[in-house]
Amino acid sequence: MSRKTAFLTLGIETSCDETSVAVLSGEHDVLINSVYSQVDLHAKYGGVVPEVASRNHVVKLPYLIQEAVQSIGVRLQKISLIAATYGPGLVGPLLVGLTHGKGLACGLGIPFIGVNHLEGHVFAHRLTLPDAEPPFMALVVSGGHTSLIDVPQYGTYQLVGMTVDDAAGEALDKIGKMMGIGYPAGAEIDRLAAVGDPKTVRFPRPMIGSPGFDFSFSGLKTSVVYHLRKNPRERREDIAASVLASVVEILTKKSIEAARRFHRKRLVVTGGVAANSHLRNALTEAGSERGIEVSFPPPSLCTDNAAMIAAVGAFRFLRLGESHPLSLKPDPSLGLGVRESDE
Repeated sequence: MSRKTAFLTLGIETSCDETSVAVLSGEHDVLINSVYSQVDLHAKYGGVVPEVASRNHVVKLPYLIQEAVQSIGVRLQKISLIAATYGPGLVGPLLVGLTHGKGLACGLGIPFIGVNHLEGHVFAHRLTLPDAEPPFMALVVSGGHTSLIDVPQYGTYQLVGMTVDDAAGEALDKIGKMMGIGYPAGAEIDRLAAVGDPKTVRFPRPMIGSPGFDFSFSGLKTSVVYHLRKNPRERREDIAASVLASVVEILTKKSIEAARRFHRKRLVVTGGVAANSHLRNALTEAGSERGIEVSFPPPSLCTDNAAMIAAVGAFRFLRLGESHPLSLKPDPSLGLGVRESDE
């Protein structure tokens, strides 16, 4: 099918500090996936400043959309569907992408659909391995989210576990700041840990033995604070390795056990922290030992991106017949799936 006749979805992702635009042909074919990162803008603050992020989305988004359609040789009028993230995330950034998407849909006279950012991360797997269909267990682990979600089929989700305080990526960023590492700290901690000794400090593994599959990383962060106060000259490489040993052990044990408990033979790991080499190695090894295949998207689809948003939009419109009114509002606290006990 040519691009002139294909079903084209324009995806928009602005839930935090990445401005991203993608065009998807059909349900799997990514024609372009552009991401503009604001990391340098927020680094001096040690974290994302919502107002700064919102203002930069306003500036960058129109240009990214124009560049995206021009680079693939398609006129904007050939777009079939607009899909934009409407939650969860920071309300200001969400509002920018959502409003722009609804405006485009209205101006072009085409359908609009709001997309759950967490479902987008699940669909990063569908873009990577379209033939590896559910059921599977999904671990969504990033700077803002740490959740275990059972996926019996696309579009149906059960929340198995989630963080009760900091997300794993958020904890790593905060610990990195204590260590004098710039924001974001995840990649640098991963690099330092590769040459450090993970046995230097036995940091706690919060909730690792608790019933259920919820996570907690606040206690780990507090423990690192006190250790650094008492040992200010500890090698950063050893601290990084010791911290990652704790985070990786918690995520690995809970995720593999959740997959086993729900009788899932595949564990899908997505989100920014899914790019961490130590986590990838540990989960792959543990999965192999338990007969569970562990899948990761490529790094470009681990971080926030619009291709995964477009993929959800195309699926829900084409397979489920869904669309949203232009009155749809952002939902910063939007979840994905419910617990059996909450139903």
